[in-house]
Amino acid sequence: MKQELIVQLFQRFEDACYLYNEIECWSARDLQGVLGYTEWRNFLNVVEKAKTACENTGIPVPDHFVDVNKMIEIGKGGQREVDDVALTRYACYLIAQNGDPSKSEIAFAQTYFAVQTRKQEIIEQRLLDVDRVSARDRLIKSEKKLSGIIYERGVDDRGFGVIRSKGDQALFGGYSTQEMKKKLAIPDGRPLADFLPTLTIKAKDFATELTSHNVIEKDLSGENAISNEHIENNRAVRKILLERGVKPEALPAEEDVKKVQRKLDSDEKNLLKDVKKKKG
Repeated sequence: MKQELIVQLFQRFEDACYLYNEIECWSARDLQGVLGYTEWRNFLNVVEKAKTACENTGIPVPDHFVDVNKMIEIGKGGQREVDDVALTRYACYLIAQNGDPSKSEIAFAQTYFAVQTRKQEIIEQRLLDVDRVSARDRLIKSEKKLSGIIYERGVDDRGFGVIRSKGDQALFGGYSTQEMKKKLAIPDGRPLADFLPTLTIKAKDFATELTSHNVIEKDLSGENAISNEHIENNRAVRKILLERGVKPEALPAEEDVKKVQRKLDSDEKNLLKDVKKKKG
């Protein structure tokens, strides 16, 4: 398909969008022309197939296909009311998937929605990556904060390591930090938290913040007292997770958070380069 036609079809599709009850919609009558159908009855057959596809996925058809009326122009400036269907973007996607692939317009629409879906997947994954990196940064800060608090209460770096390890053992149902690293095949010399899923990182962060708070509130001192407090907080967090059907030690390892951070940084640099090129 020529580039000019692709641009034209893209623009026609986006221009046909309107708001129906504050929801982004398309008129089936308008979409009929955009997708190259001259006969309404033929296009209506495609709409019905799309409805069936929607129903088969378990999604309520009325959420995406709404029967409405539309005024159309007739000869000598007159108007006539005809049946129409208000379509969501998802409905348009289903129509494209069930249309005649020999039509260049349908081929365009199928490609268009494939690209849009991929874009959405990329955006969603980026948001998940950002959330995980942010969670890891917060855990680093909360552990540094706890280390500073307990240092003033008679606990050195070795003692902090012991306290943190005992907290992990409580959170992971008896597995020590080293046992969890072995279980998840984490390289030697790398922190366990760099390979944990976001949920577990946030769980560790919450337990650590609780310990910092309670050490001050309860005026705890010494390795044993603070260690017991950290164990109890991790047990409490584990209990919440178990009640929601989550076993922290059973969750698989995820990609090294440092690699994720590098990927995010690289994407951001490339984006800035693209912006500069467009401005130039």
